[in-house]
Amino acid sequence: MKLVVGISDMKVSNKPEDVLITYSLGSCIGVVIWDPVAKVGGLLHYMLPDSSLDADKARLKPFMFADTGIPRLFKETYKYGAVKSRMVVKVVGGSQIMDTSGLFNIGKRNNAVLRKIFWKNKIMIAKEDVGGTGNRTVSLDIGTGITRLKVSGRGEFEL
Repeated sequence: MKLVVGISDMKVSNKPEDVLITYSLGSCIGVVIWDPVAKVGGLLHYMLPDSSLDADKARLKPFMFADTGIPRLFKETYKYGAVKSRMVVKVVGGSQIMDTSGLFNIGKRNNAVLRKIFWKNKIMIAKEDVGGTGNRTVSLDIGTGITRLKVSGRGEFEL
């Protein structure tokens, strides 16, 4: 079953027939995690780096922000038997979209905060496709752990 992860959303599954997918990652970041032993995976699509920008919104939509969404993504998979040390982690997005001057650099800031969180928590990224100026769609097949990426101008491939 295809489970669509919207903007500022997260989904986790341990059903081998499920495919998690999120569309149109621009400056947003998609975090894909999968435990090959527990066969559980998750996908987070966050928009902004830091929840301190809007504490009320962070309470209502914790998956909008890296600092509130990433920890919840991992914690949700642990409920299904996932173990942090076994996680295969992939990161996509962080493009510079609609900010040609580079004034806001949301994509770069999103990626920088993610790296800081991962460094602090000893999480290694297995594969990534970040930066640039294109949109991305990413999917995770829960049964196999295969991650597919579609990038505007570059086509579709396995990540």
